[in-house]
Amino acid sequence: MQTFLLVLALFLIVVLIMAVGYIVQRKTISGSCGGISSLGMDKACDCDDPCDKKKARMAKEQQWKENQIH
Repeated sequence: MQTFLLVLALFLIVVLIMAVGYIVQRKTISGSCGGISSLGMDKACDCDDPCDKKKARMAKEQQWKENQIH
């Protein structure tokens, strides 16, 4: 039980330090590999024809942009 509490306290301290770092710097935690853009992909799904859910989401986003007040 003592080991569990020690590890729990350690995790809580690390989360607290990360939260303080975010509050101070306003920067999100990011990876060092560059993400999918380093692989030459523009998006996570590199399909030529998007699925129906993606098409509906894109249409909704387009409609929102058209109705947006400038």
